[in-house]
Amino acid sequence: MGRIELTVSPGSTRSELVSRHGGGWRARVAAPPERGRANRALVELLAEALGVPRERVTVVAGASGRRKVVEVEGLASDELDRRLAQASRHGS
Repeated sequence: MGRIELTVSPGSTRSELVSRHGGGWRARVAAPPERGRANRALVELLAEALGVPRERVTVVAGASGRRKVVEVEGLASDELDRRLAQASRHGS
């Protein structure tokens, strides 16, 4: 099970994986930061970018803040980074 750190900007014009940011990643989601909508949008964005079912992607820390830790079942951290790098280059 791999983990990634993300800095998320909710309420953006579109949802996208932006780039590496320090030891983690930056993402934008179109959903507003209310009632878990931005977290759900982030999970959907990551699941699509990583090619895994949404059920395997979980926000495990930072649910109410911009900085989050996400766990992905079935993928090691190095594989997560590789897939996210590929997705960010191809405009997930």
